Amino acid sequence: MEETEFIWHKGQLVPWKDATVHVMTHALHYGSSVFEGIRVYDTNNGPAFLCLSRHLRRFYDSARIYRMDMPLEIEALTAVCHQVITANKLKTAYVRPLAYRGYGAITVYGSPDPAEVTVAAFPWGAYLGEDAIKNGVDVGVSSWTRLAPNTLPTMAKAGGNYLSSQLISMEAHRHGYAEGIGLDATGNISEGAGENIFIVREGVIYTPPLSAAILPGITRGITIDLARRFGYEVREENLPREVLYVAEEVFMTGTATEIVAVRSVDGIQVQTGTRRPITEKLQNAFYGLFDGTTEDCQGWLEPVKG
Repeated sequence: MEETEFIWHKGQLVPWKDATVHVMTHALHYGSSVFEGIRVYDTNNGPAFLCLSRHLRRFYDSARIYRMDMPLEIEALTAVCHQVITANKLKTAYVRPLAYRGYGAITVYGSPDPAEVTVAAFPWGAYLGEDAIKNGVDVGVSSWTRLAPNTLPTMAKAGGNYLSSQLISMEAHRHGYAEGIGLDATGNISEGAGENIFIVREGVIYTPPLSAAILPGITRGITIDLARRFGYEVREENLPREVLYVAEEVFMTGTATEIVAVRSVDGIQVQTGTRRPITEKLQNAFYGLFDGTTEDCQGWLEPVKG
């Protein structure tokens, strides 16, 4: 992680190394945090957030699901996100808003006080490596099942949920894969450790539904919109594991990951083992948002305010 100069922490900008918490902070003991990951791109019109308002809406939704009172309104946090970019003089960045139950109670329920909020911003390249964009990645289906219904709410981007993701990712890396894919409680495809997944078969694009224990990804939504703009049929359906082995294309999406092709699953090559045409077309359209070659019809880009 590349450090920047300032982090917004507990109501003010502080030097990076001073943004600390007590070891008895509730979130450290019980995983009581929610967070977001938001990218800023250096576009042809200057630095811009990708879907800042959508990310912050999901951030506040996650807090609401966990009955976590936020200490500031969404409009104020929006201004903070702009502030950390300008204060750190960043043109491209990964922005991490974090809300958590703080110091004050060691009970499981925690303190009824409002959550504490931190917003950091720092440079970050391709999550799965620069080579992954063009050449794709090798993935494996995990032995760890994703969260079952009525256990933990997967619509919330909560810190505790990512213990599941860690198990999936660590197992994948032990087996030599770049990433792991989790199945849901019914044995159908859910998502990657930190990505949503898409499958192309007979020219139709499929992706698991929200009921498959997935996080409703922002980049997932952008990808669906772009695909339909090109005239592709996109279906949100339950998908059995074996469809990964007979797919024409497989790709993953996420804020950190962006859009990355999968070249093999469990050692079985996806078609030619290279990035396939639909994936490449969607990648080009996605990155085209930032150089102006793709029209931003939905207002996804939100210019950074100095």
